[in-house]
Amino acid sequence: MQPNQLPLFPLGTVLFPGGRLSLRIFEPRYLDLIRDCTRSGSGFGVCLILEGSEVGAPAVPVALGCEARVIDFSTTKEGLLGIVVRGERRFHVERTKVRDNGLIVADVAWLPESTRLRIRPEHQLLATLLARILDKADEAYDKCGLEDAEWVGWRLAEWLPIAVHDRQRLLQENDPHRRLQQIVDRLPEFQSD
Repeated sequence: MQPNQLPLFPLGTVLFPGGRLSLRIFEPRYLDLIRDCTRSGSGFGVCLILEGSEVGAPAVPVALGCEARVIDFSTTKEGLLGIVVRGERRFHVERTKVRDNGLIVADVAWLPESTRLRIRPEHQLLATLLARILDKADEAYDKCGLEDAEWVGWRLAEWLPIAVHDRQRLLQENDPHRRLQQIVDRLPEFQSD
């Protein structure tokens, strides 16, 4: 695999940098992918499906996704391979090709990682909201992350009940403060009557 080539795993969900995602692997093309990635220590790309489905014929992915690295393995009750991945850096798909086994491989451009930006006062409520969500879910987290605009945005995008296409829009937003403002604008949708 060349440095800017990345095998893709199109899914019906969005993975964010620093996020975790559990997957069950059963198709031969993805079993091979996970074997190759773990042997080489490399990652693969998770992209939201634009057209098609997760199983069967190769799906058409959106053009912006997140690199995934395997951090844990298990065997499911059904005897399938279970993995947990961690989201790393974002990428833009330049072009794709489909291998004979149905695996999509993309030429990608890596998006620049943003510098750590402190959360602005007008978004501090979001850091408080995230802390409450993570505490209720009994999730361990670094409290210093609550000062980082990007980290807070990514975690809220994961935890709030946001439609998958809206999650994709948040992944595509390059500015952490604009991402947080988009979440603020949606807060009334999450209030119960």
